[in-house]
Amino acid sequence: MENNHKAGFVNIFGPPNAGKSTLMNALIGENLAIISPKVQTTRHRILGFITEPNYQIIFSDTPGIINPKYKLHNKMMQQVKNAMEDTDVAILMADATESVDGFAEIIGELKVKAPKILIINKIDLIKDPAERKRLVAEYEEKIKVSKVIPVSVTKAINLDQVLPAVLEFLPENPPFFPEDDISDRPTRFFVSELIREKIYYMYDKEIPYHTAVVVQSFKDLPHIVRISADIVVTRETQKMIILGEKGTLIKKLGIKARESIEQFLDKKVYLELFVKVRPKWRESDNHLKEYGY
Repeated sequence: MENNHKAGFVNIFGPPNAGKSTLMNALIGENLAIISPKVQTTRHRILGFITEPNYQIIFSDTPGIINPKYKLHNKMMQQVKNAMEDTDVAILMADATESVDGFAEIIGELKVKAPKILIINKIDLIKDPAERKRLVAEYEEKIKVSKVIPVSVTKAINLDQVLPAVLEFLPENPPFFPEDDISDRPTRFFVSELIREKIYYMYDKEIPYHTAVVVQSFKDLPHIVRISADIVVTRETQKMIILGEKGTLIKKLGIKARESIEQFLDKKVYLELFVKVRPKWRESDNHLKEYGY
Protein backbone atom coordinates (compact mmCIF):
# COMPACT_ATOMS: atom_id res chain seq x y z
CA MET A 1 0.00 0.00 0.00
CA GLU A 2 1.25 3.47 -0.81
CA ASN A 3 2.32 5.38 2.24
CA ASN A 4 0.05 8.36 1.51
CA HIS A 5 -3.10 6.46 2.50
CA LYS A 6 -5.36 8.75 4.55
CA ALA A 7 -7.67 7.63 7.34
CA GLY A 8 -9.33 9.32 10.26
CA PHE A 9 -12.40 10.07 12.31
CA VAL A 10 -14.76 12.76 11.08
CA ASN A 11 -17.39 13.86 13.57
CA ILE A 12 -20.47 15.86 12.69
CA PHE A 13 -21.58 18.37 15.31
CA GLY A 14 -24.50 20.74 15.40
CA PRO A 15 -27.87 21.51 16.95
CA PRO A 16 -30.78 19.05 16.63
CA ASN A 17 -32.42 19.02 13.18
CA ALA A 18 -29.57 20.73 11.32
CA GLY A 19 -29.47 17.69 9.00
CA LYS A 20 -26.46 15.82 10.45
CA SER A 21 -27.85 12.31 9.98
CA THR A 22 -29.14 13.13 6.51
CA LEU A 23 -25.71 14.42 5.52
CA MET A 24 -23.95 11.30 6.79
CA ASN A 25 -26.38 9.03 4.95
CA ALA A 26 -25.95 11.06 1.74
CA LEU A 27 -22.16 10.80 1.95
CA ILE A 28 -22.06 7.10 2.85
CA GLY A 29 -24.98 6.07 0.68
CA GLU A 30 -26.41 3.77 3.36
CA ASN A 31 -29.25 4.67 5.69
CA LEU A 32 -27.24 4.09 8.83
CA ALA A 33 -28.37 6.98 10.97
CA ILE A 34 -32.11 7.15 11.53
CA ILE A 35 -33.78 10.33 10.35
CA SER A 36 -36.89 11.94 11.75
CA PRO A 37 -38.23 15.47 11.67
CA LYS A 38 -38.48 15.39 15.46
CA VAL A 39 -35.46 16.65 17.38
CA GLN A 40 -33.18 14.40 19.39
CA THR A 41 -33.60 11.30 17.22
CA THR A 42 -29.90 10.52 17.35
CA ARG A 43 -28.87 9.47 20.82
CA HIS A 44 -25.84 7.39 19.90
CA ARG A 45 -22.69 8.15 18.02
CA ILE A 46 -23.17 6.00 14.96
CA LEU A 47 -20.08 5.29 12.96
CA GLY A 48 -20.30 4.77 9.24
CA PHE A 49 -17.30 4.27 6.98
CA ILE A 50 -16.29 5.16 3.45
CA THR A 51 -13.41 2.94 2.34
CA GLU A 52 -11.62 3.63 -0.94
CA PRO A 53 -8.21 2.37 -2.14
CA ASN A 54 -6.38 5.47 -0.89
CA TYR A 55 -8.51 6.63 2.04
CA GLN A 56 -10.92 5.61 4.78
CA ILE A 57 -13.25 8.14 6.39
CA ILE A 58 -14.99 7.09 9.59
CA PHE A 59 -18.03 9.27 10.20
CA SER A 60 -19.70 9.63 13.50
CA ASP A 61 -23.01 11.27 13.97
CA THR A 62 -23.35 12.82 17.40
CA PRO A 63 -26.55 13.63 19.29
CA GLY A 64 -27.76 17.19 18.69
CA ILE A 65 -26.22 19.62 21.14
CA ILE A 66 -28.75 20.39 23.89
CA ASN A 67 -28.86 21.61 27.48
CA PRO A 68 -29.17 18.44 29.58
CA LYS A 69 -32.54 17.88 31.34
CA TYR A 70 -32.30 14.22 32.27
CA LYS A 71 -29.49 11.81 33.00
CA LEU A 72 -30.13 10.52 29.49
CA HIS A 73 -29.35 13.99 28.13
CA ASN A 74 -26.19 14.18 30.24
CA LYS A 75 -25.05 10.90 28.70
CA MET A 76 -25.81 12.25 25.23
CA MET A 77 -23.77 15.39 25.90
CA GLN A 78 -20.95 13.27 27.29
CA GLN A 79 -20.89 11.49 23.92
CA VAL A 80 -20.60 14.85 22.17
CA LYS A 81 -17.63 15.77 24.40
CA ASN A 82 -15.98 12.37 23.82
CA ALA A 83 -16.46 12.86 20.11
CA MET A 84 -14.57 16.16 20.32
CA GLU A 85 -11.54 14.44 21.71
CA ASP A 86 -11.21 11.68 19.13
CA THR A 87 -11.95 13.65 15.98
CA ASP A 88 -9.44 14.26 13.17
CA VAL A 89 -11.74 16.57 11.23
CA ALA A 90 -14.86 18.21 12.68
CA ILE A 91 -17.85 19.06 10.53
CA LEU A 92 -19.94 21.78 12.14
CA MET A 93 -23.43 21.78 10.71
CA ALA A 94 -25.63 24.85 10.79
CA ASP A 95 -29.17 25.47 9.53
CA ALA A 96 -29.29 28.42 7.11
CA THR A 97 -32.73 29.43 8.43
CA GLU A 98 -31.63 29.63 12.09
CA SER A 99 -29.79 32.41 13.92
CA VAL A 100 -26.04 32.70 13.30
CA ASP A 101 -25.45 34.05 16.81
CA GLY A 102 -27.32 31.13 18.36
CA PHE A 103 -25.13 28.69 16.42
CA ALA A 104 -21.93 30.58 17.31
CA GLU A 105 -22.90 30.36 20.99
CA ILE A 106 -23.49 26.58 20.88
CA ILE A 107 -20.30 25.94 18.93
CA GLY A 108 -18.37 28.19 21.33
CA GLU A 109 -18.98 25.55 24.02
CA LEU A 110 -17.12 22.96 21.97
CA LYS A 111 -13.39 22.73 22.35
CA VAL A 112 -12.22 21.14 19.11
CA LYS A 113 -8.53 21.20 18.24
CA ALA A 114 -9.01 19.44 14.89
CA PRO A 115 -9.55 21.33 11.59
CA LYS A 116 -13.18 22.45 11.32
CA ILE A 117 -15.37 22.54 8.21
CA LEU A 118 -18.56 24.55 8.56
CA ILE A 119 -21.47 23.29 6.48
CA ILE A 120 -24.43 25.65 6.20
CA ASN A 121 -27.32 23.38 5.30
CA LYS A 122 -30.75 24.21 3.77
CA ILE A 123 -29.16 26.96 1.68
CA ASP A 124 -31.86 26.34 -0.97
CA LEU A 125 -34.32 28.01 1.41
CA ILE A 126 -32.42 31.32 1.10
CA LYS A 127 -33.58 32.36 -2.38
CA ASP A 128 -31.80 35.70 -2.82
CA PRO A 129 -28.12 35.22 -3.95
CA ALA A 130 -27.04 38.46 -2.21
CA GLU A 131 -28.64 37.24 1.03
CA ARG A 132 -26.81 33.90 0.70
CA LYS A 133 -23.51 35.71 0.25
CA ARG A 134 -24.17 37.92 3.28
CA LEU A 135 -25.07 34.87 5.38
CA VAL A 136 -21.86 33.02 4.45
CA ALA A 137 -19.82 36.16 5.23
CA GLU A 138 -21.52 36.49 8.64
CA TYR A 139 -20.69 32.86 9.49
CA GLU A 140 -17.08 33.31 8.37
CA GLU A 141 -16.73 36.36 10.57
CA LYS A 142 -18.29 34.84 13.71
CA ILE A 143 -16.99 31.27 13.57
CA LYS A 144 -13.35 30.54 12.90
CA VAL A 145 -13.11 27.45 10.72
CA SER A 146 -10.80 26.04 8.04
CA LYS A 147 -13.52 26.04 5.35
CA VAL A 148 -17.17 27.05 4.83
CA ILE A 149 -19.45 25.18 2.41
CA PRO A 150 -23.08 26.26 1.90
CA VAL A 151 -25.11 23.17 0.91
CA SER A 152 -28.55 21.68 0.60
CA VAL A 153 -28.34 18.02 1.51
CA THR A 154 -31.86 17.20 0.28
CA LYS A 155 -31.40 19.07 -3.03
CA ALA A 156 -27.78 17.82 -3.40
CA ILE A 157 -26.43 21.38 -3.81
CA ASN A 158 -22.61 21.52 -3.29
CA LEU A 159 -22.59 18.07 -1.66
CA ASP A 160 -19.75 17.07 -3.99
CA GLN A 161 -17.53 19.63 -2.22
CA VAL A 162 -17.78 17.96 1.20
CA LEU A 163 -15.62 14.84 0.72
CA PRO A 164 -12.74 16.66 -1.05
CA ALA A 165 -12.73 19.20 1.83
CA VAL A 166 -12.61 16.39 4.40
CA LEU A 167 -9.79 14.61 2.53
CA GLU A 168 -7.79 17.81 2.43
CA PHE A 169 -7.53 17.79 6.25
CA LEU A 170 -7.55 14.02 6.91
CA PRO A 171 -4.25 12.71 8.37
CA GLU A 172 -2.16 9.97 6.78
CA ASN A 173 -2.95 6.63 8.44
CA PRO A 174 -3.51 3.01 7.44
CA PRO A 175 -7.21 1.93 7.42
CA PHE A 176 -8.75 1.40 10.87
CA PHE A 177 -11.47 -1.06 9.82
CA PRO A 178 -11.80 -3.95 7.34
CA GLU A 179 -13.02 -2.60 3.98
CA ASP A 180 -16.30 -4.55 3.84
CA ASP A 181 -17.55 -3.14 7.14
CA ILE A 182 -19.86 -0.15 6.91
CA SER A 183 -20.28 0.34 10.62
CA ASP A 184 -18.88 -0.82 13.95
CA ARG A 185 -22.37 -1.21 15.45
CA PRO A 186 -23.85 -4.69 15.85
CA THR A 187 -26.83 -5.48 13.62
CA ARG A 188 -29.26 -5.60 16.53
CA PHE A 189 -28.42 -1.96 17.27
CA PHE A 190 -29.64 -0.97 13.79
CA VAL A 191 -32.73 -3.14 14.23
CA SER A 192 -33.64 -1.29 17.43
CA GLU A 193 -33.00 2.05 15.70
CA LEU A 194 -35.25 1.11 12.76
CA ILE A 195 -38.06 0.24 15.18
CA ARG A 196 -37.48 3.50 17.03
CA GLU A 197 -37.56 5.43 13.75
CA LYS A 198 -41.05 4.04 13.02
CA ILE A 199 -42.19 5.09 16.51
CA TYR A 200 -41.07 8.65 15.67
CA TYR A 201 -43.15 8.66 12.51
CA MET A 202 -46.28 7.00 13.88
CA TYR A 203 -46.73 8.61 17.29
CA ASP A 204 -46.62 12.33 17.78
CA LYS A 205 -45.70 14.73 20.56
CA GLU A 206 -43.89 13.39 23.58
CA ILE A 207 -44.36 9.64 23.12
CA PRO A 208 -41.12 8.94 21.20
CA TYR A 209 -39.02 10.73 23.83
CA HIS A 210 -40.27 8.40 26.53
CA THR A 211 -39.49 5.22 24.63
CA ALA A 212 -36.46 2.98 24.36
CA VAL A 213 -36.27 -0.09 22.16
CA VAL A 214 -34.42 -3.17 23.41
CA VAL A 215 -33.87 -6.14 21.11
CA GLN A 216 -34.23 -9.13 23.45
CA SER A 217 -33.49 -11.85 20.93
CA PHE A 218 -32.08 -11.95 17.41
CA LYS A 219 -31.95 -15.40 15.78
CA ASP A 220 -30.53 -15.53 12.27
CA LEU A 221 -31.99 -18.80 10.90
CA PRO A 222 -31.37 -20.13 7.36
CA HIS A 223 -34.53 -18.66 5.78
CA ILE A 224 -35.68 -16.07 8.28
CA VAL A 225 -34.47 -13.79 11.07
CA ARG A 226 -36.58 -14.05 14.23
CA ILE A 227 -36.49 -10.89 16.32
CA SER A 228 -38.17 -10.12 19.62
CA ALA A 229 -38.01 -6.54 20.94
CA ASP A 230 -39.35 -4.59 23.91
CA ILE A 231 -40.63 -1.05 23.58
CA VAL A 232 -40.00 0.52 26.98
CA VAL A 233 -42.20 3.44 28.10
CA THR A 234 -42.44 5.37 31.36
CA ARG A 235 -46.21 5.24 32.02
CA GLU A 236 -49.18 2.89 31.61
CA THR A 237 -51.00 5.61 29.58
CA GLN A 238 -48.10 5.66 27.10
CA LYS A 239 -48.35 1.89 26.80
CA MET A 240 -52.04 2.27 25.85
CA ILE A 241 -51.12 4.89 23.22
CA ILE A 242 -48.42 2.66 21.71
CA LEU A 243 -50.80 -0.33 21.60
CA GLY A 244 -53.72 1.69 20.17
CA GLU A 245 -57.38 0.63 20.13
CA LYS A 246 -57.44 -3.22 20.34
CA GLY A 247 -53.73 -3.32 19.49
CA THR A 248 -54.20 -1.76 16.03
CA LEU A 249 -51.27 0.68 16.27
CA ILE A 250 -48.66 -1.75 17.53
CA LYS A 251 -49.69 -4.12 14.74
CA LYS A 252 -49.15 -1.35 12.18
CA LEU A 253 -45.85 -0.42 13.86
CA GLY A 254 -44.75 -4.05 13.64
CA ILE A 255 -45.52 -4.24 9.92
CA LYS A 256 -43.72 -0.99 9.08
CA ALA A 257 -40.68 -1.86 11.23
CA ARG A 258 -40.50 -5.39 9.79
CA GLU A 259 -40.50 -4.03 6.20
CA SER A 260 -37.60 -1.66 7.02
CA ILE A 261 -35.63 -4.39 8.81
CA GLU A 262 -36.14 -6.81 5.89
CA GLN A 263 -34.81 -4.19 3.53
CA PHE A 264 -31.83 -3.52 5.81
CA LEU A 265 -30.97 -7.21 6.35
CA ASP A 266 -32.05 -8.30 2.86
CA LYS A 267 -33.82 -11.30 4.40
CA LYS A 268 -37.30 -12.33 5.62
CA VAL A 269 -38.00 -11.22 9.17
CA TYR A 270 -40.41 -12.40 11.85
CA LEU A 271 -40.78 -9.57 14.38
CA GLU A 272 -42.47 -9.67 17.79
CA LEU A 273 -42.96 -6.44 19.74
CA PHE A 274 -43.81 -6.11 23.44
CA VAL A 275 -44.52 -2.93 25.40
CA LYS A 276 -43.01 -2.71 28.91
CA VAL A 277 -43.58 0.04 31.49
CA ARG A 278 -40.42 1.15 33.38
CA PRO A 279 -41.43 4.34 35.23
CA LYS A 280 -38.04 6.00 35.68
CA TRP A 281 -35.82 4.43 33.03
CA ARG A 282 -34.39 7.77 31.90
CA GLU A 283 -33.12 8.46 35.42
CA SER A 284 -31.80 4.96 36.18
CA ASP A 285 -28.16 4.16 35.46
CA ASN A 286 -28.94 0.44 35.27
CA HIS A 287 -31.73 0.92 32.76
CA LEU A 288 -29.71 3.40 30.70
CA LYS A 289 -26.88 0.88 30.59
CA GLU A 290 -29.23 -1.98 29.68
CA TYR A 291 -30.78 0.08 26.86
CA GLY A 292 -27.38 0.91 25.41
CA TYR A 293 -26.82 4.48 26.62
